[in-house]
Amino acid sequence: MTKPDYTQADMDAVSDNPEWTEADFAKAVPFTEAFPQLAKTMRGRGKAPTKVSTTIRLSPEVIEHFKAGGPGWQSRINDALRDWVNAH
Repeated sequence: MTKPDYTQADMDAVSDNPEWTEADFAKAVPFTEAFPQLAKTMRGRGKAPTKVSTTIRLSPEVIEHFKAGGPGWQSRINDALRDWVNAH
């Protein structure tokens, strides 16, 4: 490991974010407690995906047919496959 090209005095001279002391850690509180109103407006963890990403090879005619219907062609393929699965 190489020694840095700066000293602790250099860091102290330019740092506006000093290392936390034991006292700082002792008085720390979770974000949701420190800023409850702000925490309510923030997004939480994302929802679990409802679909699975995969790769499938389809004939050009099938792709052309669904793409001809405009945007949403992948969803229409999904719907057609779901209908087939439900029927069988």
